[in-house]
Amino acid sequence: MPPGRCRVFRKTCRRYDEPGHAHALTFSCFRRQSFLSRDRARRWFIDTLAAARDAHSFSVWAYVVMPDHVHLVIWPQHSGYSISAILADLKQPVTRAALKFVRAHALPFLVRMRDTQPNGQTAHRFWQRGGGYDRNLIQVDEVCEKVNYIHDNPVRSGLVQRPEDWLWSSARYYADRNDGVLRPDLETLPAVRLAGGRIYPC
Repeated sequence: MPPGRCRVFRKTCRRYDEPGHAHALTFSCFRRQSFLSRDRARRWFIDTLAAARDAHSFSVWAYVVMPDHVHLVIWPQHSGYSISAILADLKQPVTRAALKFVRAHALPFLVRMRDTQPNGQTAHRFWQRGGGYDRNLIQVDEVCEKVNYIHDNPVRSGLVQRPEDWLWSSARYYADRNDGVLRPDLETLPAVRLAGGRIYPC
């Protein structure tokens, strides 16, 4: 991620699988419902994130699991990656886990996941339709800005007073705590400095 490269792609549906770029990803629960309000569902996502990281060889630079959405910053380590494939492996296992649990233990909840199309076809969804937000990050200062923004999410939402107080976030590791749910890959970050749990370009 050379500092001199400054072009930024802002996308709606098209994705740019550019070697060396990091990606800021956001995807929401179906109809912005709080499907991630319980630790059980949050654990489904964290376990899926860990498995996808191994399968697709990307670094996790930041994450936060909010009650109705997820933010990530990831950095694919190889040139031949596909963000669409990564997103599929981040989202589909969570949907399968949720449907398995709901059908076995909470059948009335299934109606909240039901998505009936104009043609009458019905599907059950955990995540909102569409690809969500995906922005390529090229410069170090963009990465720092996005990581800090992600970590501040629970504070802005009034869930905690400090970013590191939210268990379901990588903020704890930036604040020199080792009691989080998934360690981010800080060793692969570009040149940054840590100060008070936040990161800044060197």
